[in-house]
Amino acid sequence: MGHEHEERHITIVDENGNEQLCEVIDTFYSEQFGKSYVLYSLVGAEEDEDGQIEIFASSFVPSENGEDGELEPIETEEEWDLIEDFLNSLEDEFDEEE
Repeated sequence: MGHEHEERHITIVDENGNEQLCEVIDTFYSEQFGKSYVLYSLVGAEEDEDGQIEIFASSFVPSENGEDGELEPIETEEEWDLIEDFLNSLEDEFDEEE
């Protein structure tokens, strides 16, 4: 039995004030930083020549009702390293499933 990933979407506002619909790839919590992170890609994003799509990441603090929190930019190298490690482990899982 594979675990079903229900598709979740979030809307982000880009630097030009345009709303972009994004597909949530995964979320995880970091004890180290005491924050949750969300990885997402733009819905309908084009793959590059390597078949990769651009993945974005933000930290977020869930609001008290557990609904969507505010997305915050990731500001530190340490957090980017953490996210990169997480993404690499995700890719390894995908590779093993194929």
